[in-house]
Amino acid sequence: MSGIRAFFEKSQAKGKPQRNGQRITPETLKQLFPIRNLSDEILQTFSTENHVETLQVGSTLFSVNQQATCAMYLLRGTVILADHNGKSYEISAGSAQAKFPICSGIKHTATATAKTEIDLLRVSLKIMLTPSRQDHGKLSIPEELHNNRLLSLFVEHFENNDHEIEIPSLPEVAINLRKAIQRDVNIDEAVKIIQLDPAISAKLIEVANCPLYLTNVPAKNCKDAVVRIGLNATRNLVTALSMKQIFKSKSPLIKNHLEELWKQSLYLSGLCHVLASHSLQQNPENALLAGLVCDIGVIPFLSFTANLPPEYHNDAEILEAMPIIKGPVGAVVLKEWDFAEEFIDVAKSSSDWFQNSGDTLSVTDIVVLSRLHALIGKKATADLPAITAIPAAAKLKNFSLSPENTLAILHDAKTKIHEALSIFSS
Repeated sequence: MSGIRAFFEKSQAKGKPQRNGQRITPETLKQLFPIRNLSDEILQTFSTENHVETLQVGSTLFSVNQQATCAMYLLRGTVILADHNGKSYEISAGSAQAKFPICSGIKHTATATAKTEIDLLRVSLKIMLTPSRQDHGKLSIPEELHNNRLLSLFVEHFENNDHEIEIPSLPEVAINLRKAIQRDVNIDEAVKIIQLDPAISAKLIEVANCPLYLTNVPAKNCKDAVVRIGLNATRNLVTALSMKQIFKSKSPLIKNHLEELWKQSLYLSGLCHVLASHSLQQNPENALLAGLVCDIGVIPFLSFTANLPPEYHNDAEILEAMPIIKGPVGAVVLKEWDFAEEFIDVAKSSSDWFQNSGDTLSVTDIVVLSRLHALIGKKATADLPAITAIPAAAKLKNFSLSPENTLAILHDAKTKIHEALSIFSS
C-alpha cells in the first residue's frame, strides 16, 4: 500500500481545501493521463479511498514561478490560469485539457484561481514518471489495435528479425561531412566536401541568407555560409537539406503519406528552430534537425508496407500504426545513422507530452513543445494538454508560454518559417 500512496501523496494549497466525501472511481481515473497507465490493481486500490478536495470560488491553487509540489487534475468546475503578463485562459472540467494535469512541471508557469467551486485531485509529481503503455524501447501492439493486420505483420518482422528493417540511406555528402567533423576538420576542408554536391551547397547559402539568421551582409559563397552558421550547425543543416530525397516511393498510396510526413516534419522543424532561438537554451540548428528526424521511424514502416500486396493494407491501418511504430523504429534508424544520443531520445520520446529527462531544457523538450504548438487550433477535438501543464514548459527561462503567447510567437515567426520551409521543400 505504501508504494501506491507514494504516487498519490497529498499537499496543501491556499483556499482551505476540504474533502467532500466523494470517491474517485476507477472509470474516472482511466480517463486521466498518465494515471490511466497504472495497473488496474493500483487504480482500484486508490479509488477505495477519499481523495477528492473541494476549493471555493476565488481560491488560489498555485502561483506563477512557485515551486510545484504535486500534479493536479480538475474534476469539477472551472479554473482561470494567468501568466506573468496577466494573460489568462480557462480550463473546465470535462474538457480535453482536463484529462491531463493542469500542472506537472518543476515550477508553475501560471497562477491558477478557482473561477467556480471546484473539485480537485492532487497526486505526486512522480506520476509523470509512470511509463506509458507503449514502451519506447520495444515495439508492441496496444490491445485496441490487435485487429490491425498490417501492424501485426510489421511488428512480427521487426521483432523476429532482430530489428532488421530497410534503413533509408543518408545522402553521401551528409555522411562524409559528419565523419569529417568528427575528425575535427577545418572550415576549408568542410567546404570542399559540401561543394561536391552543388545543389546542397546552393541551398546552404540560401539558408544562411534567410530571415532565420540576423545579418545585413549576405553570404555570397559556400564558405561564407559555413562561417556564418558554424561547423556543427552546418553539419546538421546539410543533413536536413539532403533528407528530402528519402521521402520518396513509387507506390501512389505510400507516396502520399511520405509527402504529408515531409510537410509536417518541415513545419515542425521550423517551429523547433524558432522556439530554440527564443529560449536561448538549445542550439537552433540542433532543434531544427531534431524536428525533421523525430518521426523518421515512419519511413521504414511505409517502405515495408509498399512491398506488400495491396490487399494486405489500407489507409486506415497505416494511419493507426504510424504513431505506434515511429518511436522504437526511429531510434533504430538514428542509431544506424550514428546520430548522438540526444537525437535518439527525440525519436523515442517526443510524442510523450509528459516526458521529463531532467531539470534542464533538452532538445526533446523543444520538439515536444513545438509538436503541441503545431496542433493548436488545428485539432479542436484532439486530446491535448494545456501548454502550461507539461513539464517541458516549466524549464523555459527566458519567456513563458500561454495560448496567447504561443500564438504571438508563431505569428511573429510566420515569415521566417515560411521562407525557411520554401528552401527545404524546393
